[in-house]
Amino acid sequence: MKTRLLAGAMALALIGCSEKSSEPLNAPAYDMAPGEAAETASTQAIPAPSAMRPPNVGVTSAPGVAFNYAYAFRLDDSRIAKVQEEHAAACEALGTTRCRIAGMTYRLVRENEVEAQLLFKLDPAIARKFGRDALSSVEKAEGVLAEARISGEDAGTRISDSQRRSADIGSEIARLEARLKQGGLGDRERTELQQQIAAMRRQLDGERDTRRAGEAMLATTPMQFDYVGTGGLPGIGYGNPFSDALNMLIRSGSVMLSFILVVGAAVIPWATLFLLLLTVWRTAPMRAIRKWLHGAAKSSAVPTPPAD
Repeated sequence: MKTRLLAGAMALALIGCSEKSSEPLNAPAYDMAPGEAAETASTQAIPAPSAMRPPNVGVTSAPGVAFNYAYAFRLDDSRIAKVQEEHAAACEALGTTRCRIAGMTYRLVRENEVEAQLLFKLDPAIARKFGRDALSSVEKAEGVLAEARISGEDAGTRISDSQRRSADIGSEIARLEARLKQGGLGDRERTELQQQIAAMRRQLDGERDTRRAGEAMLATTPMQFDYVGTGGLPGIGYGNPFSDALNMLIRSGSVMLSFILVVGAAVIPWATLFLLLLTVWRTAPMRAIRKWLHGAAKSSAVPTPPAD
């Protein structure tokens, strides 16, 4: 009897182990509410690929560093003018003390291809936000950011170095001027000291200009917007294979046509001159001249009979 009970207990234990082993390995070992289960499932699922976006990398504001921003936007050619006007209006709304338009270009490269550019001078405190807002307006027009460049130049260190050099030059000028005041100098030595002081004062003027240039760089931040159109069929955006194929066909045709025009420009004048000379050679007067020349050559070739 005991043996049967022991065998039944072992069988029940084996059944329980097999049921536990049939559960998923990653199943939670505790009960969860429906909301928590849904959240866990969403975190474990493989995320779907998102739309292509530029990296969200911010440039840390550094004292004494002058930044230069450059963006290239790609959007449909018919929308470039409108987006360019929106960016210009956004700059004008900030006022001339915070944003100034330094240059504008709009060029129709071909019948359906546009290139444009805007140059700004911005308050450094709002430069990054202005670039983000500009990108938002481009995205609303179904465009994309094709390129972004942010470069920095350490103008603060340049200004500090210039100040240090100016202080050294000023000390040397004071020393030389004190030497001049001592007296007992010859004319030659006095002239040399005066020439050295004049050269050092010119160096001081150059250092002052260097500091002013650095201060101007820190006061405003240049920003450049380049607009490039898709150059494809109307309604076909960038990255479409048909648009890319059409663009390649147009570019290849343009290259071939340019080659033909260059070769033609080099060959046609000489070919025209050759045809003109050939036409003149075959005219009646030229035939008469050739006949007369031929007869004269034959008569000169007949030997004269010797005299008796």
